[in-house]
Formats: sequence, C-alpha cells, structure tokens
Amino acid sequence: MILWIYSKALFSTWIYYAPERILFDAGEGVATTMMSKVYAFKKIFLTHGHVDHISGLWNIINTRNNAMGDREKALEVYYPRGNRAIEEYLKFIKRANPDLRFSFTTHPIEVGERVFLRKAGTFRRYIVPFRTKHTPGEKSFGYHLYETRRKLRPEFQGRSPSEISKLVKELGQDAVTYEYDQKLLTISGDSLALDPEEVRGTELLIHECTFLDSRDRRIKNHASIEEVVEVIKASGVKKVILYHISTRYMRRIDKIIDKYRKELEGVQLWVVDPNEGLIL
Repeated sequence: MILWIYSKALFSTWIYYAPERILFDAGEGVATTMMSKVYAFKKIFLTHGHVDHISGLWNIINTRNNAMGDREKALEVYYPRGNRAIEEYLKFIKRANPDLRFSFTTHPIEVGERVFLRKAGTFRRYIVPFRTKHTPGEKSFGYHLYETRRKLRPEFQGRSPSEISKLVKELGQDAVTYEYDQKLLTISGDSLALDPEEVRGTELLIHECTFLDSRDRRIKNHASIEEVVEVIKASGVKKVILYHISTRYMRRIDKIIDKYRKELEGVQLWVVDPNEGLIL
C-alpha cells in the first residue's frame, strides 16, 4: 500500500503516504480510521486551516500520548507560515497537553522551502510547498514530493551494464551520470485548478475536484471537474486521483467521471469515494 486517502468535502480530508510515513492534512476521524497506524506518522503537512483538514490532529496526539503504542517516535507538523487558524489550533493543543510523553514540534514553512524526509548518500526525498488559491485572506499550500535520481548521460546511452560500470570506475559517477529531481507526487489541497506548469512532470497528481458540475459552484474557491480535466490535458500528467468531492454527487460519481474518462485517453484516473475513501 502506498496511499490511503479519505476525503469528504466539508467534513474531513487526509492523505497518508506510506513509504515515508507522512500525512497530508488531518481531518476528523483520521485516528479512528487508521488506529494503530497513527504511531507510524513521522511528519504531518497541513495545507490550510479549515476545520475539515486539521480537526483530527488533536486526536492523533491524544492517541499517541495515552494508548499503549510506541511513545518514543517524534511527531513534526509543518504548515503555511502565517496561517492564523493553524497557529491558534496548535497553541491550543499544546496548552491542553502540557505533559506529552513524546516529542511534538511544529514548523511554519514558506513556499519553495525543502523539508527532507530521507537522505542516504545520493538518495534524497523531500517536500516542497507551493502557493494555492483557496479562500481570500488565508495562506494555503499544495505540496510536491520530490526524489533525487541519477540518469545516464546521453553520450553513454546504449552501452551495456558492464561497459557503464567500467566507465564509472574510470571517469567517476558524475562524468557518466547526472542528478535530477523527479516529482513523485503533487497534492493540491483545497484550491482552484492548479497551474498546469506547476504539476507538469509529476508522476501522480492528487487534485481536489469538489464540483462535478461547474454550474453548482456559487463561490469560486474550489475546482470543478471541467477545470481539472483541462489541467490534466495541458500538463500531460498520466496518473491522477480526484478527491474532495462534494456529497451532492454521491449517487452519480461513477456516471459523471466515466464521461470524462473518454476525454483522458491514456490517463489512469482514480476517484476517492466520499464514503469509502481510497487505498492504492
């Protein structure tokens, strides 16, 4: 399992990325649903301060503090610097839990700042936040997950593995290969449709899609299916998960999405059911 996602617009949203044991947002019920897996979390990245994205954080902390699981693991929370709702909520949690039995730290971050998840030799994975457009006056982020990889230089392509190995010994790794940063994952958070250039090159796009019919949107603070489809086409992304879907479409989700699948030939498309979530 790589991803465990629950998202019901207005009620609760959270995304667990298992390989790095990180959580994006922490909506209501995340601890109840994930149970003992709450001890696995290393870092939590909050996109913005609306209740349906942060209200489950206190339960995570309370569970880790009082249940019988491992209390030695530290927990770090990252959030958009200057988001007042998150800052006030974190202050409350710390006041309400003055004697935590594990390390709990909070980190305000800025657009473009790197938060490293793993470093081992030349292998690196890290998170980079980017600015999104949600509600006026509130700072909100989406997040990219990057991995540093190495690629064979063009002049050596077509050589056998034994030849490459010999060249590396003779010339050095940097002369034969070069580093590049690959976007493994892009998460929109609550937002209007993302800029296609922001998501270009990502291996998997998780994009909010609150409205499956743009005519239902009264206030422009969430994305519609029509807009997200255009982002997918313009960016060339080939794997997409749609989440944060309004419950008004509960009985029609598959029928509506199937219509757009025909427009997105060659794209693997998954949908987070507002009741059942998605494990991928």
